[in-house]
Amino acid sequence: MDQYIEFAFNHPLLIGALLGVLALIAWTEFKRATRKYRSLGPAEVVQLMNHEDTVLLDVRDDSEIKGGVIGGARHITLNLLSKRLSELERFKDKTIVAYCRSGMRSQTACDVLTRNQFQKVVNLQGGISAWEQAGLPVKKK
Repeated sequence: MDQYIEFAFNHPLLIGALLGVLALIAWTEFKRATRKYRSLGPAEVVQLMNHEDTVLLDVRDDSEIKGGVIGGARHITLNLLSKRLSELERFKDKTIVAYCRSGMRSQTACDVLTRNQFQKVVNLQGGISAWEQAGLPVKKK
């Protein structure tokens, strides 16, 4: 035990970095455990679309949608989502599936939606990249 204490006193930057990494891991896990939306892969989203009334929300930038969109998706860029929430108000009782390129920006979109009382919100894990890797269709614009 004395060696650990000696190491800590001799290497405060390493101990600080370790504590920082542990704090970030704890924060990430806390955010994941307390989020108010579900995160589903492409196969689960397809099942959801087949069994529930869903609305697809593409939050990618305008330049990104040229490669294709999931059929029937509404396109509202993430930076405009808060301003254009009124366009989605009529879908509050439906499941909204948000997606982007990789699934990271759509997490932010899901947070915005749940903060604004949308109850059934889903993030497409892996975004449209995972959708295409699963061999699912996209419509070219």
